[in-house]
Amino acid sequence: MDRLDDCLRFVLRWEGGYVNHPSDPGGATNKGVTQRTFDSWRLRAGKPRADVRTITDEEVHAIYAVDYWLAAKCDTLPAPLDLVTFDTAVNMGVGRAVRFLQKLAAVPEDGDFGPLTRQAVADTIQGRGGSPQDMARSFCYHRERYYEELVRRNAKLAVFLKGWMNRLNALRAEAA
Repeated sequence: MDRLDDCLRFVLRWEGGYVNHPSDPGGATNKGVTQRTFDSWRLRAGKPRADVRTITDEEVHAIYAVDYWLAAKCDTLPAPLDLVTFDTAVNMGVGRAVRFLQKLAAVPEDGDFGPLTRQAVADTIQGRGGSPQDMARSFCYHRERYYEELVRRNAKLAVFLKGWMNRLNALRAEAA
């Protein structure tokens, strides 16, 4: 899990503390964990609901490990593709992150990282002369286009575009 810890340090630099922005569809969030995600995790852990403002560092790590890192199969990806996929899973959801990978690997984009996706990603990296860095760059390009499309569809989200792009550009630098 050393690689998770390295990638989580990057993610947490951008996720910050408690926020509840009225234009953010995620609602109340602390350290990047929404209230809904925190409630779900606590329920699965057999714990009562609690305000996301009270989340501990141990809970944050556990949630990111299970609900994002492992859910998006980042543990099976080479660096820096693991970081780019993980950060996207946190920022946009696991399904969206996997669909970006599937688009790059030219397989059906269903958001399910199964054996077909795993093999196609490996083939894209090795068989077609690409590299994890090449895939990470392409991934970031698609993420940028997606942000732009979000703002085109919902002008209220424009307030987040500069921050999204700052994060994405830092991710590009980290993945280079």
